[in-house]
Amino acid sequence: MFSRIASQTTRRAVRQVIQPSVQARYASTKPSAADNTVQIASVSAAIVGATGFAYAMASNSVHANMADEGLHAPKHPWYHSSPFHTYDHAAIRRGYQVYKEVCSACHSLERIAWRNLIDVSHTEDEVKALAEEVEYEDGPNEAGDMFQRPGKPSDYMPKPYPNNEAARSANAGALPPDLSLMAVARHGGADYVFALLTGYMDPPGGVEVREGLNYNPYFPGGAIAMARVLFDGVVEYEDGTPATTTQMARDVSTFLSWAAEPEHDERKKMGMKMTAVLTTLTLLSIWLKRFKWAPIKNRKIVYNPPK
Repeated sequence: MFSRIASQTTRRAVRQVIQPSVQARYASTKPSAADNTVQIASVSAAIVGATGFAYAMASNSVHANMADEGLHAPKHPWYHSSPFHTYDHAAIRRGYQVYKEVCSACHSLERIAWRNLIDVSHTEDEVKALAEEVEYEDGPNEAGDMFQRPGKPSDYMPKPYPNNEAARSANAGALPPDLSLMAVARHGGADYVFALLTGYMDPPGGVEVREGLNYNPYFPGGAIAMARVLFDGVVEYEDGTPATTTQMARDVSTFLSWAAEPEHDERKKMGMKMTAVLTTLTLLSIWLKRFKWAPIKNRKIVYNPPK
């Protein structure tokens, strides 16, 4: 009995010694925690303020240099923009006609071969006939000489100039860019191409355009060497579509979008197939999990100790 009383007394004494030290430790840490909170809040406020100031400065600089960067092209409801739609292949055919009769005089399509048009905008026989209209240098022959031959579907579309120097000489020093990737090389894509082709206008008051240049607010700097080339009726469409300026600009923009991404339709078809397959496998996995694990998770384990 005396030993029990002695042990209880010892425990009480130990508790009385430990409890004040714990309270003192917690009391000493409270001011430092408050100080840390203030410091964290101050640093966070400084970071947010610096970020906001930098964003404001960047926004002001963009607005100040809007003329140098060009106007943002308005958004158009392109048929192929929907995840469930492919290219408008009739528009691609008309766009190729606009490129051939208007744009190909200065611009090239170095990455597009005749065979790429097969089953996209033309039949195989039509593509062969188009390729044969162009003479390509080939060789050497048995005598070691180069010779001219009709084009084949495997040939790439011809260049309007033999080299960049000849292109600059024919365009007052300006080099017409290749249009193979133009729809993805410019911000806005097809919207930019359409806005550029239809955005020619007289320069506003206070804006001076050097002789030999043309004013277009969608081109960076506003002054572009290429003059307006699309006018109503400049092309006579094979399918009878009225060849207005906006119609031709829309068709050639669609054609250049296809030229930049010829795999667009196949990619969307593959995406739809994979979405269907993955959705089916996901649902099957959920059902299988519930079928296999429901009895295990809901079972009740009873232990009957031996008597």
